[in-house]
Amino acid sequence: MSELAPAPPPALAPEDEPRPPVITATGLAIRLPEGPVLLPATSAEIRAGQVTALMGASGCGKTTLLRALVGHLPPGTVVDGELDVLGRTPHHLPAAELRALRRTTVAYVGQDPGSALNPRMTARRLVAELATDPSAANVLGVLAECRLPVDSGIADRRPTALSGGQQRRVALARALARTPRILLLDEPTAGLDAAVRDDLAHLLRDLAAGRDLAVVVATHDPHLAEACADRTIRLTTRPTAAATPKSTTTTTTTTAYAGKGAGAGEGIAAESIDAFFRNGRRRHPVLTGVACAAAPGSATAVIGPSGSGKTTLLRVLAGLHPTHTGRLTLDGHPLAARAQSRTREQRRRIQLVPQNPLAALNPRHTVGRQLTRPLRLHPDLPKAARPDRVAELLAQVDLPAAYADRYPGELSGGQRQRVSIARALAANPDILLCDEITSALDADTTTEIMDLLTRLRTEHGMTLIVVSHEHHLVTRYTETAHVLEAGRIIHSGPTAGRLPHEEPAEGPGS
Repeated sequence: MSELAPAPPPALAPEDEPRPPVITATGLAIRLPEGPVLLPATSAEIRAGQVTALMGASGCGKTTLLRALVGHLPPGTVVDGELDVLGRTPHHLPAAELRALRRTTVAYVGQDPGSALNPRMTARRLVAELATDPSAANVLGVLAECRLPVDSGIADRRPTALSGGQQRRVALARALARTPRILLLDEPTAGLDAAVRDDLAHLLRDLAAGRDLAVVVATHDPHLAEACADRTIRLTTRPTAAATPKSTTTTTTTTAYAGKGAGAGEGIAAESIDAFFRNGRRRHPVLTGVACAAAPGSATAVIGPSGSGKTTLLRVLAGLHPTHTGRLTLDGHPLAARAQSRTREQRRRIQLVPQNPLAALNPRHTVGRQLTRPLRLHPDLPKAARPDRVAELLAQVDLPAAYADRYPGELSGGQRQRVSIARALAANPDILLCDEITSALDADTTTEIMDLLTRLRTEHGMTLIVVSHEHHLVTRYTETAHVLEAGRIIHSGPTAGRLPHEEPAEGPGS
């Protein structure tokens, strides 16, 4: 049963009375037919003018509860208990009324807001599209309210020219531009540095009070909850042995198809990389004069504030951001800027695990189907052997073979991240590029994922390049770090000592 743990409320004046809740859940439980429980029985009241934090381990139902509030649940979902959102039950509303509720009353910003932004539209147009007041002054005002530097011309950039953190803030601006009564945010600090996180906490407090909003935040970040939440709903669920198995064996088939270049050669290197985004005929620089290298079997971190170019650097290495100058090499041989121009073997050897697996996994395909697709690149793997290989890949990331029949929407955030890693491993890569893959996970799941990567690195001699804001993870799991700031590497060195500008680690989100 989920537990409501309110923070001490402010003292009420004699004439004040408690305000009625805008959201009431009574014994709300959500599950799939003959499938997993997505949300255990939950009871809570949420009021306007307050920030409510949803907290709990990965898989406890935080995202499911947010989706229930906007009537966005998987087909066939079984809902027990009662849910009232401003006098309505979202999952019982006709389609037209549900659309009106989402557009004008309840705004939702998901874990991967960038995927919901039209890549052909500028930030200015994206906000104006949904704004109740689409005037230029109001649009810029909302963008500035979300801590975006409008004086830098960011309003005229497209989503592909923005960092992950900037995309999150544009999505938040779109939500606020509708002037909703309820604002739902799923892991809003994922992928953001500590300074931006603190700014967001202050912003949420100001929004709740100034706009009389009911703000509901699903988060693993205790710092965010402590800084801005009036109340905390802690979701709990009973762990099952099937949900968190531990694989301790490496099968002979896995060894047979191990990467051909693992642990050999000179590794991957970048020299004098200048990368930029195009906006019409204008070019916006993202990386300037970047030079870095990762030796075979090493673990390298890339750190820096939001918008400093970390994700762009990984995408350059993966061949997914070809708009750059400079030189890339793999084991001393030239590496083409575009992935499509690389050899099949080069593409196999370098794999990227993105920050949010929701953007990378097809929600309409089972886990098994998504793991089978990269196996087709192995002509020496018989078709009949693919199901066994899928089971082996799931075992490598500590998931049961039965998960091959599940869809991404039936998995927790940590489980989806494990599937994303398994899909990258299907190509037997020599170099694994990991972009903020623990940013939306709780502390225990974060440790499990990083321990998993360390084990895989040891077993297969892989090179890891990890982008992270969490300095305590960098110092624990990597050997070398490159610090990016405004597109330039300002420091490189071992991570055994304290990193530049690092504060003592206090847990995820620090």
